[in-house]
Amino acid sequence: MNASDRDAARVSIRILEKEYMVACPHEERSALLDAAEFLNGKMREIRDSGKVVGLDRVAVMAALNLAHELLKLQDKDRRSETEQGNRVRALRERIDGALQRGQQLDL
Repeated sequence: MNASDRDAARVSIRILEKEYMVACPHEERSALLDAAEFLNGKMREIRDSGKVVGLDRVAVMAALNLAHELLKLQDKDRRSETEQGNRVRALRERIDGALQRGQQLDL
């Protein structure tokens, strides 16, 4: 048994009435349970809509929906970081300009 085996907890999660045993670090157990509950909710929504039949298809649709949401959030974060970088750059340029004007007055 290696160190990673000793640090892992076996966690039972239920998704659409099926039970799965998952190994994860003890400190991530709560996050895993939250993720499983969230996924279960998404899969129930898809199944209960009646538009998708079969557990594998429900799982794929849930995965696609979650991947789409993740990519939208990542794109939004990238745009926000770029916008913040542009603001910081503009402020730095204004400060540099003010400092240069101040130095010219001192001469």
